[in-house]
Amino acid sequence: MAFAHPCFLLLLLLLPLLAWLKGKRGSPPAFLYSSVKLVEGLTRARRSRAGNFLAALRWLTLAIFIFALAQPRLSKSTTEVKASGIDIVCALDLSGSMISEDFVVNGERVNRVNMAKSVLKDFIDKRPNDRIGLVVFAAQAFIATPLTLDHDYLQENLARLEIGTINSDATAIGDALTTAVNRLRDLKAKSKIIILATDGQNNSGKIQPLVAADAAAAFGVKIYTVGIGEQGSAPMPVFMGGQKVGYQNVPVDVDEETLQKIADKTGGKYYRADNAEKFQKIYAEIDRLEKTEATISKYTEFKELFPWLVLAGLALLLVEIALGQTIFRRLP
Repeated sequence: MAFAHPCFLLLLLLLPLLAWLKGKRGSPPAFLYSSVKLVEGLTRARRSRAGNFLAALRWLTLAIFIFALAQPRLSKSTTEVKASGIDIVCALDLSGSMISEDFVVNGERVNRVNMAKSVLKDFIDKRPNDRIGLVVFAAQAFIATPLTLDHDYLQENLARLEIGTINSDATAIGDALTTAVNRLRDLKAKSKIIILATDGQNNSGKIQPLVAADAAAAFGVKIYTVGIGEQGSAPMPVFMGGQKVGYQNVPVDVDEETLQKIADKTGGKYYRADNAEKFQKIYAEIDRLEKTEATISKYTEFKELFPWLVLAGLALLLVEIALGQTIFRRLP
């Protein structure tokens, strides 16, 4: 329930004060008797019972009318969103090397996949009017979420992704790009974008990355590429008995040359995310670069409760008047 004019509800706070003031100034009804002592007890009885009941009805009626002034309503909203015209597919690497913990957030080590998911989550939150899809890849590429405006559904799927969700023994960058391009190729959008985040080089799959980039360019798809991880080597956690016991430095083999060429072929840009702050700024820059006006039309259907409250208040007022007249007639 919502109120069109909730400020009127503040008047309810005055009712206890008015009731108290009324009680202080009130006096029993005046009737002429030869002796006050003859009706003294009767007057107190009538006032304590009938008078209090009628007063309660009166305050209840007033409270209902105040609620009616606030115009309570039940709402049924339908929001029609005209998408911004930018369709985005985010391609996220889930190969085994993405477990390397070379990012530090608030003094704690964070692995590459969780860092990538964190910045991607924020990026999605900032673009509510874009259709966004999610492709994940390692030895193979899969569609995790089709292009959608239902970003709650998208975020749920993103949160569930972990290393091992798919075969993590290799990295199929070309297949990931091809899968993403296929989601965008037939769409009539103002702008079609792929954001590819990977920490390795193409060593699996059927399609070479630069061939996929050529196809993207032919279909008007722009690709932003992000190379994840530190230069040189990265700390890979070592586990024993399911527990992390330390780290082992492993060589970093991000194919920056290929990622740069992919971006150049499609009019995009290559970024290197070697620390947490830079990683966050990369997605913020992409967010700034790819902006367009969005048109949103919102329709809300209200079911007004005002008439029913007025009727209820009038009914109670009539009851009060009728009871008051009945009690008045029955007084001795």
